[in-house]
Parts: sequence; C-alpha cells; structure tokens
Amino acid sequence: MGKRKIISEPKELEEMPELGAGDLYGVVVKLMGYDNVLVECSDGKQRLCRIRGQLKRRIWIKEGDLVAVSPWDFQSDRRGDIWWRFTKNQALELAKKGVLPEFLREKIEK
Repeated sequence: MGKRKIISEPKELEEMPELGAGDLYGVVVKLMGYDNVLVECSDGKQRLCRIRGQLKRRIWIKEGDLVAVSPWDFQSDRRGDIWWRFTKNQALELAKKGVLPEFLREKIEK
C-alpha cells in the first residue's frame, strides 16, 4: 500500500450550491464524536447535526467551518443533517454578499 494522494480543494466559487427551502447556514461549534456535530444555525438555534454519509467519506469538517444544514422534519429545532461544507473562500464570499447573519459573519472571520 502506498501513500494516499491528497488532492487540494477546488477554490472555484462557481461550485457553491444554492440553499433550498428550509435549509440554513450554520457554523460548527463543537465536534461531538463519530458523525455528530454541534452547529449554531442562522436562525439562532443550536442543533445537533449529523454529517451525511457521502460527505463524511469525502470531506473533513473542523470547528469554525461554515456548513449547510437541513433540519429534520421532526425535532426540527434540535436536530439536522449537514449536507455541504463551504471552503474558507466561499464563506468569505457569502459574508461579503451579505447572505449570512451578522453573528455568523463574526464567527467566520475569526
């Protein structure tokens, strides 16, 4: 077995997804273990979110990352799924456009 080749993330801003109805922006507050993450969402609530399987195998998520959260149908104010992680450049671009609430912008720019 050889070393695994590390491919850097694309820095293109064109790949940013549009949030659908009911989806929120959030900032990772704390990694809780395995695929659970505590996220502060753009509606002001903290949710315990899980990282979707296809994302978990491809991308590393750290504290302070901007993510897209889809709240669950039940327990929508406490639980959700993370379906996208924005790169630093993408997060700064969204903050510059004014899409993010003020308290999320402050957390990203730190």
